[in-house]
Amino acid sequence: KMAAAAGAAAAGLWSEVNRCGQNGDFARALKSVNKILQINKDDVTALQCKVVCLIQNGNFKEALGVINTHTKVLTSDVIAFEKAYCEYRLNRIESALKTIQSASQQTDKLKELYGQVLYRLERYDDCLAAYRDLIRNSQDEYEEERKTNLSAVVAAQSTWEKVVPEDLGLREATYELCYNSACTLIGQGKLNEAMKKLQKAEELCRQSLSEDSDVTEEDIEAELAIIHGQMAYIMQLQGRTEDALQLYNQIIKLKPTDVGLLAVIANNIITINKDQNVFDSKKKVKLTNAEGVEHKLSKKQLQAIEFNKALLAMYTNQADQCRKLSASLQSQSPEHLLPVLIQAAQLCREKQHAKAVGLLQDFADQHPANAAEIKLTMAQLKIAQGSVTKACMILRSIEELQHKPGMVSALVTMYSHEEDIDSAIEVFTQAIQWYQQHQASQTRGPKSPVHLSLIREAANFKLKHGRKKEAISDLEELWKQNPKDVHTLAQLISAYSLVDPEKAKVLSKHLPSSDTMSLKVDVDALENSHGATYVRKKAAKLTGDNQQKEEGQGEVKKKKKKKKGKLPKNYDPKVTPDPERWLPMRERSYYRGRKKGKKKDQVGKGTQGSTTTGSELDASRTASSPPTSPRPGSGAAVSAASNVIPPRHQKPAGAPATKKKQQQKKKKGAKGGW
Repeated sequence: KMAAAAGAAAAGLWSEVNRCGQNGDFARALKSVNKILQINKDDVTALQCKVVCLIQNGNFKEALGVINTHTKVLTSDVIAFEKAYCEYRLNRIESALKTIQSASQQTDKLKELYGQVLYRLERYDDCLAAYRDLIRNSQDEYEEERKTNLSAVVAAQSTWEKVVPEDLGLREATYELCYNSACTLIGQGKLNEAMKKLQKAEELCRQSLSEDSDVTEEDIEAELAIIHGQMAYIMQLQGRTEDALQLYNQIIKLKPTDVGLLAVIANNIITINKDQNVFDSKKKVKLTNAEGVEHKLSKKQLQAIEFNKALLAMYTNQADQCRKLSASLQSQSPEHLLPVLIQAAQLCREKQHAKAVGLLQDFADQHPANAAEIKLTMAQLKIAQGSVTKACMILRSIEELQHKPGMVSALVTMYSHEEDIDSAIEVFTQAIQWYQQHQASQTRGPKSPVHLSLIREAANFKLKHGRKKEAISDLEELWKQNPKDVHTLAQLISAYSLVDPEKAKVLSKHLPSSDTMSLKVDVDALENSHGATYVRKKAAKLTGDNQQKEEGQGEVKKKKKKKKGKLPKNYDPKVTPDPERWLPMRERSYYRGRKKGKKKDQVGKGTQGSTTTGSELDASRTASSPPTSPRPGSGAAVSAASNVIPPRHQKPAGAPATKKKQQQKKKKGAKGGW
């Protein structure tokens, strides 16, 4: 009876579980399952249902605990998918992969999860093959989602592995497919095409979401945030930093829930700020430290964020923090170049250039594959210190770049600056020899354009620095390659004229005749052109007397006529000018100094409002007294005007009288004021 009662109770509980499962009420279903397990704790079906209910409620850790506790009952064949899914959601990706691979039977569900796991592990080639197999062998309502995942894999390959993607022939009917296609184009560097794809994705997204009446404008903007983020990234790559910064900040104001998106945007803003606006960068860097960011981004994205953190520490003068971060990055990626460069930059900021060069040299010795970039940096540091010769030695030690035209040009310029012409010529010689050996091992045809260009530059350099003997072999080689090159032939004749004049004469016979070199020029049209107008007019004036002057004296330039100086209006040619007229009055021999007035010293003395003596301000007395000098406008002044000699022509005998006149004027002014 008890067993029958338990069976009846269990049957009722199972029907409750079934009803709740169909309604999506997994919390209530879990309670019924637990009651069933109280009746029979090893019921396999009940344990499976419990795991499913926990997964549906988001309790992945508890579900995995149930699986691991009942391993004898829940074998890998029974519960492999649920276990792998819990491990995947708990970001235990390697464990999920092992669980999937250990399953005896690979169901469609496991294959779908296998593709997701491979994507998270960044094994894009295997992931692409897995999704292709799924699309080929599946026919259900999830085909569009599989194609979206397939396009995401292609986009990741294009972005992170720089793989040229193949055309999958996917119809971009959804905004997700359009977005992934845009990401693929960004990885290929086709930014304008990618921007058009993103604009199309935005349009499709708005159309798709606006059909749902429950979706608000805020929900649409939140969904569009990732599309706008890629648009801003394209703007940044195109150099439109102000537009990119504005769009980035708009996305941050929306406060999206995707911590990965926020971290990427914050990192990109930091790269725009660089060593400026560091306060804003320090605020933005907090967004990159949010919980769960490491599970949302790829390894290269996380690495880039850490690099920028180290650089920000350097820009904010946090030397210890910078060293700590760069050392951590170097331990994670010993072969990576950037951590060492950051450490060297920090040492240079601390004026420890020698230590920075030593650090770079050690890295170059340990990692020969990256030696070229390191040595270029070392050379730059040496140039900054003024050690140009040492910088040249470092550059010449980069064997794979010795023959490159850019390297040859840089070395020749630096040696010329140091006036080391022999070393510059040696650089040319080594580069030319490399091309000769390289070409001999491949073909025996004509020399490559780069090879010929180097020979010509070497010849021109030697001629410029007076090394005509050394330039002969280069010029002969060039002329041999192109016998119709008149310019090279002329240079060769010029060089031989100093060494072997007979050889120069022989070569001069190869020069074209003057008839073949004559240019068909319309002289009349040339003279009537705008540029020749001024010359023709100037030449037309050179006739008659001017032409005779040119032939007789050879004078081309006309002498400028000196203008006659203006004479004073009262100039008298009969009177000898004063020889001291250009000297200041004080320095003239007849200067006697200025006479001090007797009454002048007393004017203005005393307290304010005090009266002076009657004799000083007696108007009748002043008017009757004879003037010390002729007054302006008086008859004496007019009669004397005919005998006046200007001060520039003779000694001013009336100089003291002039001073008296000034005093008289001052007196009159005093009377009027009173």
